Amino acid sequence: MAKRRLSAIFFDIDDTLYSTTEFTSRARAAGLRAMIAAGLPVSFEEACAEMDEIVREGSSNDEHQFDKLVLRLGGAAVSARRRPLLVAAGVVAYHDTKFRHLTPYEDALEVLKRLVARHSVRLGIISAGVGLKQAEKVVRLGLAEFFDPEAVFISDEVGIDKTNPKLYRHVCVQLALAPDAVMVVGDHPLRDVDPPNAVGMITVLHQRSGKYQDVAGRTQPDYVAHNFWDLWEILDRDFAI
Repeated sequence: MAKRRLSAIFFDIDDTLYSTTEFTSRARAAGLRAMIAAGLPVSFEEACAEMDEIVREGSSNDEHQFDKLVLRLGGAAVSARRRPLLVAAGVVAYHDTKFRHLTPYEDALEVLKRLVARHSVRLGIISAGVGLKQAEKVVRLGLAEFFDPEAVFISDEVGIDKTNPKLYRHVCVQLALAPDAVMVVGDHPLRDVDPPNAVGMITVLHQRSGKYQDVAGRTQPDYVAHNFWDLWEILDRDFAI
């Protein structure tokens, strides 16, 4: 059977190129410990429980989580003048952890190297979130060199949410790509499978962390991969790359 033509592959970032869940947990814990050491009058367990609640109430990308934590746990024991130092302690520890421990999945790095060496498929990113913040992750992961800078699409920069098929259609139009020759790899059924399926793209559900294993999409992915070696096998077997 003839192999399918493939002109581009787009990757999600979080929990696809690296373990966002593991990194965020480690970085937040470092921030909380630093805030307690700086004088936040609670135990680490109390701080963790409150931070979990703050995250559930808002967004994981909220840049003011440590500010909210001080307001909610500091009470009368923390004056307004002391709050900036406590928040800064948390932010610095969080970012120090980012500098030291933010690394891609090893197999993701190896497969991206192989794909770039083939020179036959365009590599890009379709990610949800704040443009600069998501782009910073790609740079800190050491992966920027593998992606075409004209093929990086971040939802806040485009103004279309990843749950909307219009984002994926926009990508194809902007880059003059035929949807049936474009692959999307991501971990969220409602963001990385259903919308590109609606446009006619090839979808790969990256089920590595299991974070969304209980989330049911309306449609099925074309493929399921548990790591990037699974993805490589799919590409090598079924596609002309």
